Amino acid sequence: MENTKPYRIQSITEIHRLMGLEKPYHPLIGLIDLAGLKNDTGLDAVVFDLYVISMKRGCDKLFYGQQKYDFDEGLMAFMSPGQVLRGEENGVPHKLEGWMLFIHPDFLWNTTLAKKIKQYEYFGYTTNEALFLSDHEEALVNGIIANIKNEYKSNIDKFSQDVIIAQLELLLTYAQRFYERQFITRKITSSRTLERMEAVLTEYFNDDDLVSKGLPTVKHVAEKLNVSAKYLASLLKQLTGQTTQQHIHEKLVEKAKEKLSTTELTVSEVAYELGFEHSQSFNKLFKAKTKQSPLEFRQSFN
Repeated sequence: MENTKPYRIQSITEIHRLMGLEKPYHPLIGLIDLAGLKNDTGLDAVVFDLYVISMKRGCDKLFYGQQKYDFDEGLMAFMSPGQVLRGEENGVPHKLEGWMLFIHPDFLWNTTLAKKIKQYEYFGYTTNEALFLSDHEEALVNGIIANIKNEYKSNIDKFSQDVIIAQLELLLTYAQRFYERQFITRKITSSRTLERMEAVLTEYFNDDDLVSKGLPTVKHVAEKLNVSAKYLASLLKQLTGQTTQQHIHEKLVEKAKEKLSTTELTVSEVAYELGFEHSQSFNKLFKAKTKQSPLEFRQSFN
């Protein structure tokens, strides 16, 4: 079946209408209990103009972007406005438990979270990079969600938004902590990602066609590893303290040293073969990484 254009959801009210639910308590923030959903929307894919935070357990495979993930275990996922969610089959997956919290960007207007929320990189992760929680962590998160639900279902007053924003900030801070814990506790998977990245960069720089290909980009590396660029950045920062771009540069300098020490190529020719348009850019990067110019390195090596 050909992919159809995703259905765009722009409001909390529209979500409730599609799901056959009662009118929402609040126009800009809402929480849906997934276990209670019975309405078949008939939609293959949706794109939300909202922030979405979800806890899912025991549902069928879902697609998020181009990634497929099986939610047999309980986990959290985060979506920012404009991202696509597709189901493997039309309608609501069966055996679905958990909740979805929807936040309209207007709810964050003129609050501390309006700009801060963009700093949480996990809103750009794909579903196969979702957050696995321990029973204790899940209970803690569900407690915060209960506080948010109780607040927006109460009579709205001048304190309501501040209280909910405070709970949201607490939720997102815990998610950041739990993700960093996940990078550490899943060391085998993380180490394999690092090994695969090393292989990707080695293969790239060993290609004789670097002149036309140019330098590898962060996007290229992430795509080769089948992860999002933001997830890869967070993983590397936690494990190595370096960015993806820094890893690329280190591999580049390693290859440059090899050419400078084993060939008769001029510095400009080495720069050209490594994909640099201008040798000055190569010289600047090499010196920043090694404290020597390429020519000084060659002379000291000889």
